[in-house]
Amino acid sequence: MLIELDGSRGEGGGQILRSALTLSMCTGHPLRIHNIRAKRKKPGLLRQHLTAVQAAAAISQAEVDGAVLHSTQLSFTPGPVQGGDYRFNIGSAGSCTLVLQTLLPALLYASQNSRVTITGGTHNSMSPPFHFLQRAYLPLLQRMGANVELLLKRFGFYPAGGGEIQANITVGTPLVPLHLYSRGERVKAYAESFFAGLPAHIAQRELAVVKEGFTTVHFFSCKKVI
Repeated sequence: MLIELDGSRGEGGGQILRSALTLSMCTGHPLRIHNIRAKRKKPGLLRQHLTAVQAAAAISQAEVDGAVLHSTQLSFTPGPVQGGDYRFNIGSAGSCTLVLQTLLPALLYASQNSRVTITGGTHNSMSPPFHFLQRAYLPLLQRMGANVELLLKRFGFYPAGGGEIQANITVGTPLVPLHLYSRGERVKAYAESFFAGLPAHIAQRELAVVKEGFTTVHFFSCKKVI
């Protein structure tokens, strides 16, 4: 069954494309999407989105049409997802984490283990940083039974990129549903400042400003500067 999607729906950004690729690989249903990123200043596939398409095609031996920069239309017909040792280079400061999120759910259903290495941006202003995946996203996957290890090999900031992350995925454990009915108690919160090529006092100043905004929150602290 071919799934047809209008990429201008909702926020009209890249997430509808990434989610569509993931679901296509998991279900085996081909998809066709038009108006990709129609509501963005630069519509169509940018390097990060193109890498996600190419990576999804690589792990599922997919037939793809429209996988070129700035394309606003794409057809994607997946085959069986294959585990293995994969390396993908975005070639810019595009988000490594968003590319990985596209692949990870599908690789959990592969027949063999995988190692995925992605180079690009690891901490981007408009994307989840690596530490979100490691500290928030991954623990929820692990509660479902996923056996995944995430490693930050090298930081990559805008505009240079050059960062690297790695995911080690071990298959074989059946996944169970995740039920999130209530929010847990807030136990602690802290701020970290990551910087490159700047004086350390700039990071310290950032932490000081953040701390001022949480003077009445007893569980907040500024933990460290990296």
